[in-house]
Amino acid sequence: MISWLRNVVSAVSTTASALAASLRWWLRTYAPQRGTFTEQYEYPELPLRVASRYRGFHRYDLTSCIACERCARDCPAECIYISKYRPPGQKTFQVTSFVIDYSKCMFCGICTESCPMDCIFMGAAYNLSCYSREGCVVDFARLPPEIAWGRASLNPTAVALSKLLTGPAHPDPRSASAEPAGPPPSAAG
Repeated sequence: MISWLRNVVSAVSTTASALAASLRWWLRTYAPQRGTFTEQYEYPELPLRVASRYRGFHRYDLTSCIACERCARDCPAECIYISKYRPPGQKTFQVTSFVIDYSKCMFCGICTESCPMDCIFMGAAYNLSCYSREGCVVDFARLPPEIAWGRASLNPTAVALSKLLTGPAHPDPRSASAEPAGPPPSAAG
């Protein structure tokens, strides 16, 4: 009975000392000007600092792509899907859809190494939050050019809005109209 009581006292004192250490470190991180507990990174308010060779979400330049499909062929996760067509009277293909499924991508960077035109490269974006799996599928041909082509951050809002487009964001040379398709009209407006 005495050894059992000694074990209970030892367990309670060990747990109390561990909780005291946790509480001490937790109170040390309190920032009174913000009214929150934080240590080093203020992630929601300030962007996370990433290393210069960080392999984030891909960046894709549709204008220099020759639609050779080497990136899709060399991808070990098979998460790149390319649709293309050959305009009549031309030798080259034009890309109509360049889709990366980020729920399957493992960010190995092999697609960027095999591209002969260097039109796909790893960006610095690390946050593409979405509430469904279809939000992880990005069609770079449907994104506006300033978002799809630059080395800036891949904006989750723009990716979500690109799924509302009724046609490609870039004008199709096969069609008569040179106007890009916009989002469908709002029911509230």
